Amino acid sequence: MTSNLNTKIKSIQAPAAVVMIRPHRFHPNPETAADNAFQRTDATWSAQAIADAARDEVTAAAAALEAAGVRVHVFDDFGAHETPDSVFPNNWFSTHSGGHVAIYPMYSPNRRRERRIDVIDYSGLECDGLFLEGTGAMVLDHLDRVAYTARSNRANAVALERFCTHFNFEPMAFSSADAAGCPIYHTNVLMCIGTEFALIGLDMITEPVRRSEIRARLQQTGREVIALDEHQIAEFAGNAIELSTNSGRVLAMSARAASSLRPEQIQIIERSARILSLSVPTIEMAGGSVRCMLAGIHLARR
Repeated sequence: MTSNLNTKIKSIQAPAAVVMIRPHRFHPNPETAADNAFQRTDATWSAQAIADAARDEVTAAAAALEAAGVRVHVFDDFGAHETPDSVFPNNWFSTHSGGHVAIYPMYSPNRRRERRIDVIDYSGLECDGLFLEGTGAMVLDHLDRVAYTARSNRANAVALERFCTHFNFEPMAFSSADAAGCPIYHTNVLMCIGTEFALIGLDMITEPVRRSEIRARLQQTGREVIALDEHQIAEFAGNAIELSTNSGRVLAMSARAASSLRPEQIQIIERSARILSLSVPTIEMAGGSVRCMLAGIHLARR
């Protein structure tokens, strides 16, 4: 695959527009803490200080993305404390070519209140205890039509099969765990697929055969596989998203994530995408980072 950082050719993998939610009542969600090892609290901060800092981080991140040439649609969530994770919209909806939008069944009851009604709606699966938290639970390869999915409470096999049937993706599920043996709660903290590279915590995939299959599948598409270690995954280096602009592609990730990358990894990325570093330390307290904050728009503009 030929690399050209300044190419203006749009990538199917890298959307040119995103949706962001600016929260006004953000706080780490106690309903999601049990299986999210990335989540933390800080007793030295007041609830209002945390909420204000998160709101300001979204405002600054949206401005930085727009300055880089990404079209950003920002919606404010003025709700009370019922939707503390609304800053992460990619979990409850995704958009696809052909004008399709999917709405997903959410594991946490208070996260279900974030949804708006429109389209192909899988949320009824919640009644059967079947969950699939959007592009948090799945990392989609739009070029090779593969839905990479780490098995967890947030990614049910039945729901995954239904999504893949509707949207013509091949499911590729796998087991994963951190050093403590805890399953990775969302696939998009473990891996990111760009147009010409993929970031992935390969050593956290617990099945050796599946690990080799996933590496081989990514390489078959012409991508260079960048293996992230567990420290880098904990720093959210896998929770990134490639976006298209008129002057080339950017890889949006947090400042914390970017600082964890090694020089040789940065060199591979920057052959085809400029790293866009966004400071979101307060939002990362909730166990998600930049990728979780951005719902990519893959719809054709009217």
